[in-house]
Amino acid sequence: MSLLVLGDAFVVVIPGEIAVTALGALAVATGSPPLWAVVLCAAAAAAVGDACCYLIGRLVGTRRWRWMRAPRVRQALDGARRRLDRGAATVLFTARFVPFARLAVNLVAGASHVRPLRYFPLVVVAATGWAVYQAAVGALIAAVLPGGPLVAVPVSIVVAVALGLAVDRVAARRRGRLPARDDGALGSGA
Repeated sequence: MSLLVLGDAFVVVIPGEIAVTALGALAVATGSPPLWAVVLCAAAAAAVGDACCYLIGRLVGTRRWRWMRAPRVRQALDGARRRLDRGAATVLFTARFVPFARLAVNLVAGASHVRPLRYFPLVVVAATGWAVYQAAVGALIAAVLPGGPLVAVPVSIVVAVALGLAVDRVAARRRGRLPARDDGALGSGA
């Protein structure tokens, strides 16, 4: 799980969140691993991954490689920089739950030379909150659903994926890429 969470800091398709949620369910359904260990390992791996992205941003910047100059990536990185300027804590906490935003914010924080003494404690708190949340989703499902780990783990995975899709949809809507509502009406005659 820790390797998945660490890898998820760099490659957003790695299922770090799902691993934490599934192990949270397993911890409650079977008693092993202990839930506190799931949270601790997930938080540590998330914080280390975010810190590594920060260090990469600090050393490399945000324009060195061609993929960093692509329009969508530039837009995300520029948005992250503007948000970091307004409130680093809010941005770091929010971005922890949005995969590409997390990568962009941490790279930009490093490239913008956000002070390490300000950045690292915020990352640790954000990673811990994220780990508690992800593990709690799985733990709650395991506590509510009968059937042990054979039911709790798959259901917790489905819930984790659904929550991730919901967060992505809300984030896209906030960026104005999706309509607030689609009633299916074709042409209003206006």
